[in-house]
Amino acid sequence: MTSLLILFGGLSSEHEVSCMSAASILQNVDREKYAVTAVGITRAGRWLIYEDADPEKVRTGAWEKEPGLRPAVLAPDRAVHGLIIDNGRGTTVRYIDVCFPVLHGYGGEDGTVQGLLELAGIPYVGPGVAASANSMDKSLTKVIVDQAGVRQAAYYLALRPDFAADPERVARAAEEKLGSYPVFVKPCSSGSSVGVTRADDYETLLAGLKEGFRWDSKVLVEEFIDGHEIEVAVLGNRNPVASVAGEVAPTQTFYSYDAKYNDASSALYIPAHISDQAMETVRANALRVYTALGCRGLSRVDFFCTYADEEIVFNEINTIPGFTSISMYPKLFGHEGIAYPDLIDRLIACALEAKNG
Repeated sequence: MTSLLILFGGLSSEHEVSCMSAASILQNVDREKYAVTAVGITRAGRWLIYEDADPEKVRTGAWEKEPGLRPAVLAPDRAVHGLIIDNGRGTTVRYIDVCFPVLHGYGGEDGTVQGLLELAGIPYVGPGVAASANSMDKSLTKVIVDQAGVRQAAYYLALRPDFAADPERVARAAEEKLGSYPVFVKPCSSGSSVGVTRADDYETLLAGLKEGFRWDSKVLVEEFIDGHEIEVAVLGNRNPVASVAGEVAPTQTFYSYDAKYNDASSALYIPAHISDQAMETVRANALRVYTALGCRGLSRVDFFCTYADEEIVFNEINTIPGFTSISMYPKLFGHEGIAYPDLIDRLIACALEAKNG
């Protein structure tokens, strides 16, 4: 039986989303194939092993109050190849075959935990260190996607020292670069739309920049694209496959954190309401972005499809996309006929394949 470590929680603003994703995986993983060990990372950064993890308590965050939690660390020493667990009277070691880091955002999706797993010699689900880091930082993603020849929204990159010195100059420079409103203001390294705002004039742009710099030292101001919000799930290593594209139709102004996880009125359409030609283009572009960034295992690649002429415009990539009950990634492959437990199997197989070359 394969020993599977599920890491969840974490230090980022997406801690709750990680717990919801992990709960869904714990509910769906095949216990006859995998000996599951769950380790939760608190917001304070403590690593705690949660034996016989209850998915509902993971989902709600109540797991942190469970009796019997013990500190556990992932050893970078390859001779350990797993966890060192504090049992109160000393330590024990638990060998781990493969890890599923269900960690969104900072500390989990940015190459940090991937680096630790590389040092430990433990195969893991998802892209490697460089691909994770470059995909997490939207300003770096922009450079790579541009070189890949994929159309993306025009943008202005704002830096914290410049904004601190002269906020109005930065806002005016962004206005001049983009030319018209509305625009979207995004911290470069946040996920789940945390810190993202829409600006319809100079004052809201200035406020949006101030909000963005609460979350990051770099902030993008992006051109507004009037179109369908399209998402494509990609699975695989050297020969990845792209799912049919799905469409998000938020009832709020844009697909905010609240719309993604708390607002059941947002509609998801699979397949997306776009033409066959647009569908072919968006799937091809998803694979091109995924390959250009050096991804493996999985990612969700997001685009716009303009209402006026169905032009496909890249938005962003998520290397550890949500796995909640309402998340698009498992829904898209579900539409392709891959059930949730089978999808977990395929992702673990990709992790082991990548480790074995």
